[in-house]
Parts: sequence; structure tokens; C-alpha cells
Amino acid sequence: MTDALKSPESGPSENTLRSGVLGLFDSVIMGIAGSAPAYSIAATTTALFGAVLFGGPAALLYCGFFMFGIVFAFKYLSKDDSHAGAAYSWVRRALHPVLGYLSGWALVVSALIFMVIATFPAGSSLLSLFSTSAASNKTLITIFGSVFFLLMVGAVAAGVTVTVTVQIVMSCVEVFLLVLFAALAIFHAHHVKSFSWHWFSPSVFHAHGSSGFVAGALLAAFYYWGWDVTANLNEETKDAGKTSGQGGLLGTICVFLLFEVFTVATNLVLTQKELTNPKNAVDILAILGQAVWHGTGGKLIVLAVLLSTIATLETTLIQVTRTLFTMGRDNTLPKVLGKVHAVRKTPLVATGLVTVISLLLFVGSQYIGSVSNIVTDGYNAIGLQICIYYGLAGLAVVILYRRQLFNSVGNFIFMGLWPLLGAIFMGYIFCKVIPGLNNTTLFVGLGAMALGLIPIAYYWAKGNPYFTPATKEDRHAVLYEFERNL
Repeated sequence: MTDALKSPESGPSENTLRSGVLGLFDSVIMGIAGSAPAYSIAATTTALFGAVLFGGPAALLYCGFFMFGIVFAFKYLSKDDSHAGAAYSWVRRALHPVLGYLSGWALVVSALIFMVIATFPAGSSLLSLFSTSAASNKTLITIFGSVFFLLMVGAVAAGVTVTVTVQIVMSCVEVFLLVLFAALAIFHAHHVKSFSWHWFSPSVFHAHGSSGFVAGALLAAFYYWGWDVTANLNEETKDAGKTSGQGGLLGTICVFLLFEVFTVATNLVLTQKELTNPKNAVDILAILGQAVWHGTGGKLIVLAVLLSTIATLETTLIQVTRTLFTMGRDNTLPKVLGKVHAVRKTPLVATGLVTVISLLLFVGSQYIGSVSNIVTDGYNAIGLQICIYYGLAGLAVVILYRRQLFNSVGNFIFMGLWPLLGAIFMGYIFCKVIPGLNNTTLFVGLGAMALGLIPIAYYWAKGNPYFTPATKEDRHAVLYEFERNL
């Protein structure tokens, strides 16, 4: 294959991550940790209820169906191109270098925004163990959240094997606690509302029209987001062409079930007033815990949220630092970002940069509005960026495997139809949700994406090989390569 569509090689050892250290179980755990079930439920439930009321199970079900199309896209794209940049590399080869770069940029931007909003639940959950009033104090949340975040940076900088070992312990405890409290809620003696299959019906969106469905779907996309960390760990995974895709798929199945069960549980146990109270925006699970197990026992679910927040901060750090690392290695951002620690084999410079920017954004965010507004606007902004790079990846797999789509029914469904439906869904949500978003969300969500045009213009003008347009021969070579490695 010619070089025009081939990502630059890893190069010397100082630019190489530690390869072949993660297995399938590790990959599944990372997929679960990336989606962070306890964190996502705690931080997003009130926003989802505000968008679709009792239709949360339906929003997660239908968005989940389309999200699995993107999961299959990542699974098949990893088979040939096991690249730490994931969509940054795949979309370039399938569509265009600019779109590939914007896919990587979307992940970087969404991760940096997430660093801000994830630390609010972390600080709030930690403080709620000691004082209810302190858990709503923005200054204390900022201080404790910052300390919390720095501890996560240390774990990630220590190396991927350390990170995964920590994740295995935390995620197993988190899932156990979630299953325990889900059972307590579902079999609770005093439900405030009776279970209804109507919660899974598309008709639950009628009260809000198409805008309610779109708003719910955008938030549901945020729920699932993060499983694709398995793809960003491609270069550090054993038999990455097979393992990382399977890990992402199995991890997403686990979190899908947890999300559905807990959304039903909150509908059963919590009142509408509790679900719409802005003060509960970041600790709704703590309230659910007290509703089904009053006293000290109910606080155990807060531990699940803390563990989940640690997990998702770590996996998000991994995603953004690996993406920045590949951009630095390709010199589509400063080369220094492509350097790794001599012993730990982690992208130390990229990790340091992300740490500084995230802390500055987090501390600064306390001056721009309430915790509830910051969190909700952040989710919506991230939702836009998720739609961009997931949607492009869904298109990429269809294009790169188009010669194999009609070889079997399985190929047609899992390489073609399902990923294509996922990509169309992401595009639909992106276009439909824009008119209803406030200026802050649009500025953060789209303005941050527009900043990516600056390095594109600069490095393209310098003649960087990443931006070299592909010839017809290059594209045929890529198709042959994907066919050979299927």
C-alpha cells in the first residue's frame, strides 16, 4: 500500500506505547469503566427525566439500538487498523484527512469538557458522605474535585497495566453495588409509581414532540459514550484486531442492561419532584439509595458513584492522551505530544497538557453558572461531538468494507446496514437538536470544534503527509488490505 493513506509509523521506541499487555477481560472492564454506569446514571438522570419524563427507558432503548451499530463499526474497523487514534485514523482512510482529523479533535474536545463536568459529581459525592449541605457548596466541590482529579492523573501516568488493575477492582465493586441497589429498588415495598411497559414505547415522546425525542436521544448518547476507549487502547492490546472490538461490544451490552434497569428503578422509587429538582442534578443516586435503604446502608451507592467517577476520569484521560499522542506522533499537533515515558511507556507530555487545561477549565467553570447548568450544558455540548465522530466512524466502516457487504447476511447487517443506521441516526440527532440548544452549549459544542480548523490549516500548509489527498490507487489498496485482514 502506498503511504498516502497509511498512518505514519510509530517510529523509534520513545514514540511507542507498551504493546500486547491487555487481554479480553481487561478490554471488557475498560469498556464498562468508560461508559461509567453509576456516574452516568447519577449525573444524567435528572436531565433525561427533564427531557422525556418517564420515557427514559425508551430513549435509552432506541438510542442503544443505533449505538450498537457504531459499536460494530469500531469492532470491524479495529480488525485491520489497530490504531490508538481510532476514528482519527479510520475516517481519514475512508473519507478525507480533514474529516479524520475532526474526528480525533471531537474526541479531544469532548474529553476536555468532560473533565470539567465529571469532577462536579466526584466532589459532590465525596462530600455527601459527610455533609448534605457541603455537597451543594460549589467552592468545596471545586477543591475536592480538583484533588480527586489529580489522583486519577497519577494512576493513569503510572502506566496502562496499573490503570487496568485498578479498574478491575473498582468496576467489579461498582457493578455489584448497582445490581444490589437495582434489586432493592425494583422489589421495594413502597413504589411511588407502578411499572408500565409504556415507558419503553415511542409514544412516551408525544408529550414533547420530536424535540423531546431528540433531546432524550442526545442525553442517551452521552450515557453510552466512553465504551470506545477499548479502541484507543488498540496499540496496547493483545490480538487487537479481535480483542478490542469484542471488549467494546461486551462492555456496551453490560452497561445497556444496567442503564435500563436503573432508569426503570428511578421511575418506580423517586417522585417527579425529586427527579426534577436542580439540586439533585449530580447526586440523584444518593437520594435513590436513601429511598430504598435509609441510613448508612443507603450511602453505599455513593461509593459506586465515586468508583465510577474515578473509572471514567481514568478512561477519558486514556482516550484523550492516546489521541493527542497519535496526533503528536503524526505531527498534526506539536511533536512533543508524541513522546512517551521511557519506563512507563505512557504519553507523559500529553497527560500533563490535559491535566493543566482540565484544571483551568474546571476551576474557571465555577464562575459561569450553577452546577446544574454547567453539567446540563456540558452534556449537550459533548453530545454534539459524540454525534460527529461516531457518525463518521459508522460511515467509514461501510465504505472500507463495501466489497464484502454482500458476501453474507452477517456482513450486510453488521458491517453495513446497522453501522449505516447508526451513522444516519447520529447525523439526524445532530441536525435536529441544534435549533433547541442555548448559546452557551452551541459556543462550547461547535465553537470548540471550529478551533480544530486552525491546526488543520497550519499543518496542511506545511505539507504534513497526514493531509496528503489519496489517489485512486491508494483507495483500492486500502480496500484490498481490509478484505485481506477480515
